Amino acid sequence: MSTVTTPTPAESGGLAPDPAVVARKGSGAKKLPIIFGVISALLAIVLLRSGHTGDTTFQLSAETDFVTLPDIVVPSMLTAWLMVLVCVALTAESVRRMLAHTPQPIWIPIAFALAWMTGFLSWAAADERIRVVSLFAGAVALAIPLIFGALGGVLGERAGVVNIAIDGQLLFGAFAAAIAASTTGSPWAGLVAAAVAGALVALVLGLFAITYLVDQVIVGVVLNVLVIGLTNFLFRQVLTPNAQTLNAPEGFNRLPIPILGEIPLVGPIFFRQTALVYVLYAVVALVAFGLYRTRWGLRVRAVGEHPKAADTVGIKVNLTRYRTILLAGAIAGMGGAYYTLVSVNQFNRELTSGAGYIALAAVIFGKWDPIRATLAALLFGFATNLGGVLSAIGSPVPTQFMLMLPYLVTIFAVAGLVGRSRPPAAVGIPYQQQ
Repeated sequence: MSTVTTPTPAESGGLAPDPAVVARKGSGAKKLPIIFGVISALLAIVLLRSGHTGDTTFQLSAETDFVTLPDIVVPSMLTAWLMVLVCVALTAESVRRMLAHTPQPIWIPIAFALAWMTGFLSWAAADERIRVVSLFAGAVALAIPLIFGALGGVLGERAGVVNIAIDGQLLFGAFAAAIAASTTGSPWAGLVAAAVAGALVALVLGLFAITYLVDQVIVGVVLNVLVIGLTNFLFRQVLTPNAQTLNAPEGFNRLPIPILGEIPLVGPIFFRQTALVYVLYAVVALVAFGLYRTRWGLRVRAVGEHPKAADTVGIKVNLTRYRTILLAGAIAGMGGAYYTLVSVNQFNRELTSGAGYIALAAVIFGKWDPIRATLAALLFGFATNLGGVLSAIGSPVPTQFMLMLPYLVTIFAVAGLVGRSRPPAAVGIPYQQQ
């Protein structure tokens, strides 16, 4: 029987939450064996129905790398079935721990994910070559807007404001980045403009949600629709007739870091990216440090958990929320710059394709923690890139499934793996000073 436990102030970052809203311990652990069993069974069914012989090659490095790692060639079906057995064993271990009411260690889902993915790729890429570096480097690149958006969502909700408008901040940031970089010839100017644009959307969100006490979810959805309509109108009336001057931005080029970029396997994935990725590394570190190791972070978490108590000790709740949501919008807007300064180097209508909602799912999957949300966004980026890689090599997996893959991963992650999570206690609740 699960028990209710109350975290200590140290465990909750210096804030002791109300015991009535603390998640029940082990609620997520009960779902893991079911999810593992279903996914293992699906892989086994695929292998039984669509088995084919051949070898799969995993290429670990490119010929231009300073240190070249040997390729790994494995028999496709044998490897796939071995990985199914590993998944079954991990599922059995997860069931044993659930029945014994012992915690599920983090290595179990990690090992399961690695084994399942190895088996799936061995089957899907039979007689083909999987470039491991390109697979993971592409995942990092595609996760850029998701991570920026997730960080914006974490900050906003930690301060007590539901930031549904992440997609609008991404889209408006992409629009502003295209114009600024086109007119100035500098991608850095585009990045700054994207941050300002995201902050403007956040300012409107704060005005209605904090000052006028309008329902935050409704305001966020309306803002997303408003930004889509506004950017579509401006694209048709302004950018299209002046494409050469206003919609031809100078993008970020790849910038390999000396020495670090030469580390086998890791270097090409993390240190041969564009400057925007390196900015992202810094932003993730600063947000994580600031949220848990500074007085500012303590105040942000205080107004999101116990605004009345924060007000009692002299913290200006609504001012803190305004400042935090503006910072969150600026960070999310920087993610929008990826679309026009890295991905396609021009603005098109509805360019984000709902990425803001996946970023919001990463916030929930990451349990409102910047590092966990970053890892969740990387997972969604990997799923997106995997679909493209398998389609390129002519995998037997249907193209329609590849297009659905990132959204399926989002649903499974949030509904199945996250368990019961506790958002900040005062999120979505406007505060009126007495």
